[in-house]
Amino acid sequence: MTEQLFNFTFWDYFAFFAYFFLLSAIGWWYGRKKSKDSSDYFLAGRSLPWYVVGSSYIAANISTEHFIGLIGAAVIYGISVATGEWSTVIAFTFLIWLFIPYLLTSKVLTTPEYLEKRFSKKIRSIFAGISILANVFAFMGPVIYGGSLILVEFFELSPLTACIIIGITTGGWAIWGGLKSVAFMDVLTILIMIFGGLTVTFLGLSYLGEGNGIIAGFTKMVDVNLGGELWSKEWINENVTNILKGSQEGDYYNRLSVLQPLNHYSNPWTHWVFSFFYIGLWYTVINQTMIQKVFAAKDTYHARAGMVLAGYLKLLLPVIVVIPGLIFFAMQPEYLTSGDWAFQSDEANKTYIIMINILVPTFLKGVLLAALFGAIQSTVSSVLNSTSTMFTVDFYGESINENASSEQMVRVGKISGTLFLLLSIGFAVMLATATKVNLFILIQALYTFIAPPFSALFLLGMLWKKVNGRDALVTVIGGFAMAGFLKFLEFGPLADSTSTFAGIIKPFANQALITWIFSMLICAVSTLLTSDKHLNPEAENLTFNVKGEALREGLGSKWYNGIFFWWLLSVLLLIAIILIFSVFIK
Repeated sequence: MTEQLFNFTFWDYFAFFAYFFLLSAIGWWYGRKKSKDSSDYFLAGRSLPWYVVGSSYIAANISTEHFIGLIGAAVIYGISVATGEWSTVIAFTFLIWLFIPYLLTSKVLTTPEYLEKRFSKKIRSIFAGISILANVFAFMGPVIYGGSLILVEFFELSPLTACIIIGITTGGWAIWGGLKSVAFMDVLTILIMIFGGLTVTFLGLSYLGEGNGIIAGFTKMVDVNLGGELWSKEWINENVTNILKGSQEGDYYNRLSVLQPLNHYSNPWTHWVFSFFYIGLWYTVINQTMIQKVFAAKDTYHARAGMVLAGYLKLLLPVIVVIPGLIFFAMQPEYLTSGDWAFQSDEANKTYIIMINILVPTFLKGVLLAALFGAIQSTVSSVLNSTSTMFTVDFYGESINENASSEQMVRVGKISGTLFLLLSIGFAVMLATATKVNLFILIQALYTFIAPPFSALFLLGMLWKKVNGRDALVTVIGGFAMAGFLKFLEFGPLADSTSTFAGIIKPFANQALITWIFSMLICAVSTLLTSDKHLNPEAENLTFNVKGEALREGLGSKWYNGIFFWWLLSVLLLIAIILIFSVFIK
């Protein structure tokens, strides 16, 4: 099976540019009113309904990390890479029931601003600075790079040209129209991505079924991924050492289990149990890019209902961005039998592009190209908007010009957004020309380095009002010191080791768990040594209180619009998925 360039017809171009025109019209319509109020620009005037909150939250989350990186990772590692998506339902549970009431009642524009109210101005500055760097180098840069792969493969553009085009076309509306343009564009984007993604999945299963339908195709997909054909069994036996650190060639590896051993490089079983604590808290609750949509909700009900919708979209997402990788593995791509592990991991990034080329008919190719572009556009726009928001609110308005007017804040937001976009394009060019790495693995490794200290601090700080600014600073410094030490072990003394200890330490998910536990311990010890005279007077209103009225707001008036009913159903669906891919399919 060889890769070939696309032969687009008039109708493919028509479908894509129709989507692009409609998307631009939405961006223009919702950004046309040039309000000088910074709240309108950065938080859409706190007016978003629940379906926009949920759609925009997930659209910002879905990117080339998924369509390019995650599908490619599924080819290499199997179904286990879906755990990061499905386990998000657990994170959303904490967000819905614990964090949303207090985040909204604080009336802040950014999560760094919340952290100042809860802890100190130093923590606000540190978190804002690290978040801005993460947005450029762990979000926008890799996403633009992933988008450039599409243009390179579709139109034979150079990586430099492709990165520039992707960056400018995806970031423009965020700079021009602010969050309202971004959020309402995301509603169209999520619909196109779901339709396009499901199309590829069903066409892929039909292809494997060889005329006998998608059920037959699903059966073949399962059989091949379990090593039911000689070539797939040999591939699994040969490459298990790259997947399970410290293992020997021929050791058992189940590509269709979501529960993997501790030495699994990308998704050990601990990722299910603890991923919320060491990465989910940071990503879903205090990551400005994500939570900005919640801050912009009409009220607590719309914020909570939006996150319930987001939970269902997350349950659906692996059908779109993981199953295709399992299908492609069953199609026996040539690169799996040629080249080393690094070559195969890099080539796997092109999986979705090749599948569209092989499977998708005229016109639908244009729709799929639109879905891919939408994934890039929504993420870049949301990250860019949140990055300029943090720089403007947490640095410019707080330290540079404390008396800045709303009009000045909006102007600075647009200028800083432009500069951050250019920096991200530069990093994307570097990734496109100087690296060979699976995009999903790169981004996950960056996330699991950044998140644990802040996740530990935020959890204890929300539950324990005695945690103060000094405790927070000790936690952040100590946590990053531990994360750096573990990276030193991975690439230094343990680089060539095949011991059990090395097998546990090397997976970045395990490093994140160790860092999180260490950060929790540091925070707890520091807090126990803290005198009550150092308590933050605002902590009482910003920490969990089971008797507080905020917890009972926005729950819905009837069972059919009740937050509890729809949340519980999503949790039961999650449990069913775990049982299917750990007990029933073997």
